[in-house]
Amino acid sequence: MKVVLDHLTKRFPNRNRKIKTEVVAVDDFTFEIPDGKLVGLLGPSGCGKSTTLNLICGLEKPTSGRIYFGDDDVTNLPPELRGVGMVFQNYALYPHLTVLENILFPLENLKGDKRLSKEAMRSRALEAAHLVQIDALLERRPAQMSGGQQQRVAIARALVKMPRVLLLDEPLSNLDARLRLQTREEIRRIQRETGITTVFVTHDQEEAMSISDVIVVMEKGVLQQIGKPQSVYDDPTNLFVAKFLGTPPIDVFNGEIRGGLLYLGKDAVLPVAGYREGKVTVGIRPEGFVPDEKGPLCCRLVGVEVMGRDTSVVAAHPALTTNTMRAIVDTDSGVDPNALEVRFSLKSRKVCLFDAETGARLYAPTV
Repeated sequence: MKVVLDHLTKRFPNRNRKIKTEVVAVDDFTFEIPDGKLVGLLGPSGCGKSTTLNLICGLEKPTSGRIYFGDDDVTNLPPELRGVGMVFQNYALYPHLTVLENILFPLENLKGDKRLSKEAMRSRALEAAHLVQIDALLERRPAQMSGGQQQRVAIARALVKMPRVLLLDEPLSNLDARLRLQTREEIRRIQRETGITTVFVTHDQEEAMSISDVIVVMEKGVLQQIGKPQSVYDDPTNLFVAKFLGTPPIDVFNGEIRGGLLYLGKDAVLPVAGYREGKVTVGIRPEGFVPDEKGPLCCRLVGVEVMGRDTSVVAAHPALTTNTMRAIVDTDSGVDPNALEVRFSLKSRKVCLFDAETGARLYAPTV
C-alpha cells in the first residue's frame, strides 16, 4: 500500500500560556512511501518523528495537509478504519492476558462483516505467532517474557489484522545492544515476508540505515533528505544530515578555498577546482583518512585505539570544530601510538564541503 503525505503540517498550542505562538511539530511534510517498502523515519528526539507516525495512523489530526493510502484520502478517517498496525515503544501488552489472547484481541474487536469465526481467528493468530517465532510461548503472560519476546508479541498483534500499513514507533529502544541487533534483523525478515508497507521510527541512525529501503531524515519537523541509506550517507544534502549519520560521526573542520586548493589551517589538503573561493565548512568521514608519512594533513596524535579489524586514530588539528577527530584505518596501517604527530592523505569522495553560514552542501559547478 502506497502512502502519500501531502504538505502535512501539525501545530500544537504552546504549553507556556504566556507564549501565544504555536509549536510546529511537523512542517509542510511531503513524501511518498512506496508500496511494500520499509521506510526509516530518522531524526533526533523532538524532531517530529512520532507525531508524523501518529498522523499516519490517525491518533493525531493534521492542522493542514492530506494523507492518502493508495488512492484513498484517509485524512479524516478514524484509526480503526485505516487498516494500520501500530507497535508502540512500550509494547502496550495486556498484562493479564496470555500471548495468544494478546494476539487475538484485535480480531475479537472486529465488527460486522469483518467479524471472523473463532476458528478463523485462532488460525490467523497462530500464523502471526509463527511468523515472529513465538509459537512455544503462547500460554505465557508478558511478565514471564523477556523484552525481545514481548516485542515479538506486539508485532504479531499488529500483523494479525493484516494491516495495509505497519507503523513501528522506536520499537527497539528498551532492548539491550545484542537484542536490538537480533530484533531489527527479525523486523527486516518479517517485513520482507509479508510485503507490508512499513514505517520504522527511530533516533538511532545505525538501526535506520541497516534495515531500511529508504530513510527520511527530519529536524525540527522539517524534512531534510530522502534517499537510500548509503546514498544519504555518501551524499548528504546539508551539514545536519552529514553530522547525524555515521558512527563515529563525520569530522568537521573550518576550511578555506584558495587558488583551487582546500586549506585546513595551514595545510593545503586537496585540490578543489571549480569551487568559489572563501571560507567553507569541511566534513570528512572517519574512513576518508589514509595514514601517509608524506600526507598533506598534519595532526597531533592523541591516541590509537585498536578495535579488532579496524584501528581508531584519535587526533587533534587547529581547524577542527571539536577538540579531537577520529580516523578509522586498517590495523596494519602502521600508525605509531608513541608518535607525536600523524599525517594523512584524504579520499576525495569522503570529503564534503558546506556553506560556512547556512550549512548547505556545496558542489563544484558542472561544465
